[in-house]
Amino acid sequence: MWLQLSLTAMMVALIPATIIWFSREKNKYRKLIAVTVTLTFELIMFGAFTRLTDSGLGCPDWPGCYGQANPLQSHAAIKAAEIVMPGGPVTLQKAWIEMVHRYLAMSVGLLIVAQMLIAWVHRKQLRTSPWLSTFLFFFVCLQGAFGAWTVTLKLQPVIVTTHLILGMGLLALLSASLEQQGSSQPRAPVLSADAHRLLWPAGLALVLLFMQIALGGWVSTNYAALACHDYPLCDGKLVPAMDFEHGFSLWRQLGQTVDGKYLPFHALVAIHWVHRNFAILVVLACLWAGWCANRTRGLEKLGRHLMLAVLAQFIIGVSTVFFSWPLLLAVLHNGMAATLVLLLTMLNYRVRHVSLAAAKE
Repeated sequence: MWLQLSLTAMMVALIPATIIWFSREKNKYRKLIAVTVTLTFELIMFGAFTRLTDSGLGCPDWPGCYGQANPLQSHAAIKAAEIVMPGGPVTLQKAWIEMVHRYLAMSVGLLIVAQMLIAWVHRKQLRTSPWLSTFLFFFVCLQGAFGAWTVTLKLQPVIVTTHLILGMGLLALLSASLEQQGSSQPRAPVLSADAHRLLWPAGLALVLLFMQIALGGWVSTNYAALACHDYPLCDGKLVPAMDFEHGFSLWRQLGQTVDGKYLPFHALVAIHWVHRNFAILVVLACLWAGWCANRTRGLEKLGRHLMLAVLAQFIIGVSTVFFSWPLLLAVLHNGMAATLVLLLTMLNYRVRHVSLAAAKE
């Protein structure tokens, strides 16, 4: 099974590797990172699709599917489970969705391994430290472990939410690695000397964004997206009845309280209410960072993109409430969150690069 899984992951990774090989880009290493960033973004989107279609347990074991490398080989076991529980967590469609997600994740892991090996072998030519790519290798291993625990611990909310946060963190680290390569390029944008003034706005926006992603993951993994059916009120109230104690108890099973009872509805309301109201802080912080960037030479375009992205994300988030959380909007909501992670990571890296350069002078 492991050999078949590895060969499947290599075949998936061969597609971006071929693109890199035939690319006209002189810096193939930078192209490798760029392709890995793109694939990781797609993996986050597909991970959201997997979670939102309840396909996380489409294959209830790990890393294979009923001990096999793909759902075709375990077709009989999947069908037997589907007969016992029609419409349950195990169906042939859900099994394929879950396994495609795993294949993509393994291919991202292989591309990161390639980055690390190239960074060490060609560290003199690349003129960058290989330690970031090495850290990325251990980080993706940790992410893989949480992916396995997501299945073996039966979608325990704190594990699934951590898996999401780590996925976004991996995207941020890969983006920083890409920026590291880009900053050494001859055509790298020249930034204003006062760009260091964005340290606080950009840093605060990124921290708040990751907190909001954690809250959003908590909403999704607890199935609290429809706890409030209107906006800006929640079931007609500005401050509805809420159960914060049970809603934000971390170490518990899906749909249960810490002592094993059914999770009360007011706990779901608390989870949803906190996420939607914290979003206001995130929007304001991102708009502040984007506005400051738009007024800084060399960061104007990035600042405009950041402001447009956070406004689009806010509109999508509100729309999911009014349209009762349709799948397309829900997946797009995750994708826009990943877009904001990319933009803010780029902004923070460039601002800190200017600050470090100024400190050396």
